[in-house]
Amino acid sequence: MDYVTETLGNLLEQTAFFNLSLGNLVMVAVACFFLYLAIAKEYEPLLLLPISFGMLLVNIYPPIMEEGGLLNYFFKLDEWTILPSLIFLGVGALTDFGPLIANPKSFLLGAAAQFGVFSAYLMAMLMGFSPESSASIGIIGGADGPTSIYLAMMLGQKDIMGPIAVAAYSYMALVPIIQPPIMKLLTTEKERRIKMEQLRPVSKKERILFPIIVTIVVCSLLPSTAPLIGMLMLGNLFRESGVVRQLQETASNALMYIVVIFLGTSVGATASAEAFLKWTTIKIVILGLIAFAFGTAAGVLFGKIMCKVTGGKINPLIGAAGVSAVPMAARVAQKVGAEEDPTNFLLMHAMGPNVAGVIGTAVAAGVFMAVFGV
Repeated sequence: MDYVTETLGNLLEQTAFFNLSLGNLVMVAVACFFLYLAIAKEYEPLLLLPISFGMLLVNIYPPIMEEGGLLNYFFKLDEWTILPSLIFLGVGALTDFGPLIANPKSFLLGAAAQFGVFSAYLMAMLMGFSPESSASIGIIGGADGPTSIYLAMMLGQKDIMGPIAVAAYSYMALVPIIQPPIMKLLTTEKERRIKMEQLRPVSKKERILFPIIVTIVVCSLLPSTAPLIGMLMLGNLFRESGVVRQLQETASNALMYIVVIFLGTSVGATASAEAFLKWTTIKIVILGLIAFAFGTAAGVLFGKIMCKVTGGKINPLIGAAGVSAVPMAARVAQKVGAEEDPTNFLLMHAMGPNVAGVIGTAVAAGVFMAVFGV
């Protein structure tokens, strides 16, 4: 009888129910809410589902993220900046840069959206974070998870990389919730109804030369951006050259999805109750939201300026796509515009600033690394 009692007692002690803290229960509830958003509401499920499931796993079984745990090995690939660079390769292979090439003024909207990055950097400094930590937090404003992870590791901010990565990827997934109220607040109904002229055709020669020229220019000015910009442009060159279809398909499909699984679950697994439920993390999440909101607002406001300068030829909504969340932010611009006029098609126009935002956020990260001598 004693043996049975002792065995049952040991089994009970090994269950998660016996070991879960109140903080773990809170994070499990948060993970379930994110899973609901991913599955029921379809808010970027490719990102949000693995992130939220990783969050669920680590709060039920914390050793999965400790030394020797499965997700800890995944996370090592984040620390070594391998997965962020491979994500950029896949994004480049998936994305049509034609709208940006056809309308180079889109670079200005992508640059304007980086205002959120630098404003959050200054606010983080005022709140007592170190310069390197502040830069790592500020880059969340670009809504670019891979760049956020890359910069945090390059600046030696491993201790806060988890909250930064979770915040960046969460805001990427929640773009359809966060952006529309800001876009509607800063624009009039008349502005949202503006129809833009069809973009000019882009030749194959332009499409091939663009990634090569951008790589030479950006990586020469900011060499530390080479892993991100280089992989982004290599992926796009796979796409546009037309001579390596197998590589393009692999980078944009099988490899991309494998990397998303590894990166998403490992990022979510950094959100343990012990690491996440503390004041420093809350400040990082709040600053990230402010940075993202400011970046969206700056893009829209600069879009309004361009609208005035061009005599009403540019719909300010596409300025919100200047953040790096590609192609989600461009889709949101299309959706908000279509709500006012179902015949208004802004998606391709918004893709220009969206691609510019990817490049702009990587450049912003390169500027921070140059400032800190990395």
